[in-house]
Amino acid sequence: MQKINRVILMVLDSVGIGELPDAHLYNDVGSNTLGNIAKLTPNFEIPNLVRMGLGNIDPNNVITGTTIPTSAYGKAIEQSAGKDTTTGHWEICGLVLKTPFPTFPDGFPKDFMDKFEAKIGHKTIGNKSASGTTIINELGEEHVKSKRPIVYTSADSVFQVAMHEDVFPIKQQYEICSIAREMLQGEMKVGRVIARPFVGEPANYSRTSRRKDFSVIPPDNILDAISNSGQAVYSIGKIVDIFNNKGITKYVKTANNQEGITQTIEAINSDTNGLIFTNLVDFDMLFGHRRDIPGYANALMEFDARLPEITNALRPDDLLIITADHGNDPSAPGTDHTREYIPILNYGENITKGANIGVRNSFADIAATIAEALEVKLDTEGKSYLKEIIS
Repeated sequence: MQKINRVILMVLDSVGIGELPDAHLYNDVGSNTLGNIAKLTPNFEIPNLVRMGLGNIDPNNVITGTTIPTSAYGKAIEQSAGKDTTTGHWEICGLVLKTPFPTFPDGFPKDFMDKFEAKIGHKTIGNKSASGTTIINELGEEHVKSKRPIVYTSADSVFQVAMHEDVFPIKQQYEICSIAREMLQGEMKVGRVIARPFVGEPANYSRTSRRKDFSVIPPDNILDAISNSGQAVYSIGKIVDIFNNKGITKYVKTANNQEGITQTIEAINSDTNGLIFTNLVDFDMLFGHRRDIPGYANALMEFDARLPEITNALRPDDLLIITADHGNDPSAPGTDHTREYIPILNYGENITKGANIGVRNSFADIAATIAEALEVKLDTEGKSYLKEIIS
């Protein structure tokens, strides 16, 4: 079997590929992020992903398959309970969660908020489930006048705090969120506390790039296995926040998809070994949650247009894996993630073109495959498909 010396793992955040069998438990029947975007977008073209075999994964999908895909392709079921960012990424890295992180669709309990406010020395406003862009325009003016942080959540397991940078300096914003992270334990242990800085004037507020996630520290996973073996784990985008910097040897934050793609290409062109792990968040953050079908479609076409830059940069002993962490169907009601299969495209000089890895029983199969490729030991429920894609 040919040796793989480096893996490039790219998560197209929220690009799901059809409802899971248990989607009814999550009110997500009919969800299909990729399929519904293709169906509802005139002139939607992603030829490079199609050539890889994206349309071959599900013959019933709108995207047409190709005769000889250039990648080995398939899809995976999420075994963990939930459909949030942390859960999806953790399972991709080999961790299957039996108990979902708690959510607070009606806001956080009053007794907790009273203790939090006492601890930070400020009363708060909000404390409800809301879109981040909506709530800063709804409560931003009151926040600036009252100097009360805006607390909100979503269908995800998150405690988010929005503060104007002219009212609360960034350092203080991060300190407030650190306090929340310390307090949110036990039954209140949400997956992430997120600082959401914003700037601007009434009716024209906008979030800045100084967002910071304070995540739960994960158990050991593929990132630890690789870094403990002496190989690099290079995080691009919000990966470092999702894993609370655990198992990561180097990272770079990015402002958008285009920057994430550019940084990934630069990393591929460097002498980095081990794992390059990228998250492209715009699909989810800017278009999925905002139910912006044209915006989401355009972001996919922009990624597709740059895909040849990525593949042309690969070394002969590289394995490129393109996948997702959950769905976020912009045609679905509400603003929540959707419970979907994730696509898996495996590409490289030594990968068997057109190999169909079928429906994988867990996202963790990706971690198991990476572990076998990089020859590291990993304790996971996932099953490697490496021998199915490389001879």
